[in-house]
Amino acid sequence: MTSGNLLGPPPVTLPVDPTAARLAAGESAGDVVRQNPTSSLAWAVLAEAALDRGDDVAGYAYARVGYHRGLDMLRRNGWKGAGPIPWSHVPNQGFLRSLSALGQAAALFEEADEVARVRAFLLDADPQIPQDLLP
Repeated sequence: MTSGNLLGPPPVTLPVDPTAARLAAGESAGDVVRQNPTSSLAWAVLAEAALDRGDDVAGYAYARVGYHRGLDMLRRNGWKGAGPIPWSHVPNQGFLRSLSALGQAAALFEEADEVARVRAFLLDADPQIPQDLLP
């Protein structure tokens, strides 16, 4: 039995990010991103850390890079600008975390249009996305 929207694009499942194991092993995100600047996950970790320490400008910048690197990866993997990007597929989480951090930083800037756009993007990507990721 098939589930989901049969008329819409199939869900995008990104390949495993090779930096995930390095980050999980405790390597600094700064070191990881210097060697793998295309990793949305590494940029997301940097963005989240910056936001956690109250540096909204750095958090926004890191998140923006992670978001754009993720868009590049999504497109290379068949995404056409719309369609599901399931949170449950762990390699998608780097992009989705970058997008979430971008929305959180935009909220700190009181940039309401950007916050709304990010929120809508996250919910379009996966309506079941964890609520704590929504700006």
